[in-house]
Amino acid sequence: MFILKRQDVDIKTMHHPQRDQQIPVLSYQGQTFRLLSVFNAAQEEDARALWRDLTDNRGKACVLLEEPERFSIWGKIRLDQVDSDTGGDTGPTPAEAILIKGCLLMLQALYMDVEDLLGGKQARQFQEDIAQMFATWKFPQTTAPDAVNNLLMLDPQAMPQMPLWQLHHLHRLLEEMHRIGKDYFGNANFAERALEAVEDLSPTEQSQFRRWLQQSPAGKIWV
Repeated sequence: MFILKRQDVDIKTMHHPQRDQQIPVLSYQGQTFRLLSVFNAAQEEDARALWRDLTDNRGKACVLLEEPERFSIWGKIRLDQVDSDTGGDTGPTPAEAILIKGCLLMLQALYMDVEDLLGGKQARQFQEDIAQMFATWKFPQTTAPDAVNNLLMLDPQAMPQMPLWQLHHLHRLLEEMHRIGKDYFGNANFAERALEAVEDLSPTEQSQFRRWLQQSPAGKIWV
């Protein structure tokens, strides 16, 4: 829809009508937009790709805001419909966000196992294998230089927003993590250790994530 600079817009915060939180809103020519996703300066390619996908392929009215230190994507809303019109399928639903968070915790635990048990050289190769897997299966938000390293190192609990992955991405991630893990360790003993990382989730989130694993064909290989 629009690619704008910071001086073109007015950004304020408003209180969410149904949640106890402040949310940023962007105003431009009488239209209002809510923040959907933020990218750092090195992730310009990812930001533009997502913005084009939302506007060209999904028909969303979105703004790409260019700032010196970051890029951000904003979806058009009506102020009286903040809860019902917040971008629809532009990002993970709360349930999907929990599933993405759980998968990232497992991935990070597997990466740390490789580093601790097999050494730094194998850990670097593991990172390259994961990057290749992301590229092969076209995972969103994984092509920037630091993207894969951030996904392996940053605490998912502290991420401002989960990657915009869909369920089919998570199924593929579970399958590929298990295959890669067996390549490195020669057996599936790593699976139990990786699952222990899910204990970082709240009890409710753990229950939901484990139930999803048990019901998912790709998840059953882990449990």
